[in-house]
Amino acid sequence: MIGVPLERVSGERRVAATPESVKRLGALGYTVQVERGAGDAAGFDDASYEAAGATLTDDAFAGATVVLKVRSPLPEEIAKLGDGTALVCVLQPERSTGLLEAIAARGSTALALERIPRVTRAQNMDVLSSMANLAGYRAVIEAAEQFQGFFGAQITAAGSQRPARVLVIGAGVAGLAAIGTARSLGAEVRAFDARSATREQVESLGAKFLEVTITEEGEGGGGYAKEMSPAFIEAEMALFRVQAAEVDVIVTTALVPGRKAPLLVPEDVVDALRPGSVVVDMAAEQGGNCALTKAGEVVVHKGVRILGYTDLTSRMAHTASLFFANNLVNLLELMRGPDGFRVDLADDVIRAAVLVHRGEVLPPAPKPAPPATPARKAVAPTKTAPKAAPTHDDPTAPPRRAWGSTVAGLAAILGLFALGRFAPSEFLQHFTVFILACFVGWQVIWSVSPSLHTPLMSVTNAISGIIVVGGVLQVHHTSDLASVLGAVAVLVATINITGGFLVTQRMLGMFRRDGRS
Repeated sequence: MIGVPLERVSGERRVAATPESVKRLGALGYTVQVERGAGDAAGFDDASYEAAGATLTDDAFAGATVVLKVRSPLPEEIAKLGDGTALVCVLQPERSTGLLEAIAARGSTALALERIPRVTRAQNMDVLSSMANLAGYRAVIEAAEQFQGFFGAQITAAGSQRPARVLVIGAGVAGLAAIGTARSLGAEVRAFDARSATREQVESLGAKFLEVTITEEGEGGGGYAKEMSPAFIEAEMALFRVQAAEVDVIVTTALVPGRKAPLLVPEDVVDALRPGSVVVDMAAEQGGNCALTKAGEVVVHKGVRILGYTDLTSRMAHTASLFFANNLVNLLELMRGPDGFRVDLADDVIRAAVLVHRGEVLPPAPKPAPPATPARKAVAPTKTAPKAAPTHDDPTAPPRRAWGSTVAGLAAILGLFALGRFAPSEFLQHFTVFILACFVGWQVIWSVSPSLHTPLMSVTNAISGIIVVGGVLQVHHTSDLASVLGAVAVLVATINITGGFLVTQRMLGMFRRDGRS
């Protein structure tokens, strides 16, 4: 039995299950009970849960073997946990002393969704990424609401206005979402991140990537940033002071897992902002990136508005709940065993998230060991019988393909010699160009990133056009070999050109705002 209680933390409007996820859980063999009114704030009424197959209850903890929540449990909710009950939520034990011990005292199991590792097979369970995407979008929307002007450039009869200048600090999931949203509103966006690997992602969204003069890599474990050295931080502050004098909006997203948010916007940086500017501190709940941030409040300092909202995702509760619930369904599908819900500590994804198991607080999950190189099987010689002559099935026999390769190489050399000795000089010239073209073309295409193969295909029309011209020149009224090859070249190149135009049209359609293809 899965229990879904009402979230009782002030300002939390999300719910851990939606009518859609209830149907999916039912298909997996789970039964679900939902506390009455649990989804009201997110736009899901009790009737929709009943229609999806859930049972309504006044106490979702009663009789539940698994409890799904969004926020960490309150003391009165911990008291309702039963022996063997599994609690699944964003636990964040570093914010509450004694939380794990209190859950362990109930004999329960606790899974922290924020500890799910960022590996490929766990992407569809990554609650932090799905929520950060929504929060980054909402942060820019809130900034636009507070900013006293347009985000995009405006030219009217009453005058013109330049686009708003937005600085995004941190280019993780939330930062990239903020960049994309600000760009879609027409703003001029600049972004900074200590991880150099984010440059390509930032620039692909149309933002300018800012750098400091000190070289230091900020990539930490699991795709997060690490804490930087004092020298690097001072260089950051100098950069931000210069940028503050130019930008209108600053969005900060920097967090180090398990620690207080780093200070990136001290008071002197805020002082450099013009009156009417806006700072959105997305790390407000963990202490804030801005020195003047107050969690849950809007602070006005010398005309600059500093937004310390801690409920950005809850302001999009309906969509946030859909995403959150889908992440949980994917997790529970992974944890589905032959006899129902199962905590498999041998699974590295599950083990990383399990902090308490059956009343015992577990140590941190071990880091996964690098894959071992498989040992080669040794063939022991027999001592009693003399070694037989090598056969086709004998693993100790030298591979016959080695002789085949040698013969093929000798044949190729003899063939080239014959061409050089007997072939006409015009043929040798064309053959040399052909071989060089194959080699150079292969090297060029092989060096292109796989992500660029589609746009590369769309711009090969020029090369194909040259092939068409050359093929047409080779086609004669006679049916000799040159004419046949020329006709084939024209046909293949025409197909390539047509496909190139179709691919280009589809790519352009992806970037059109009106959605036409």
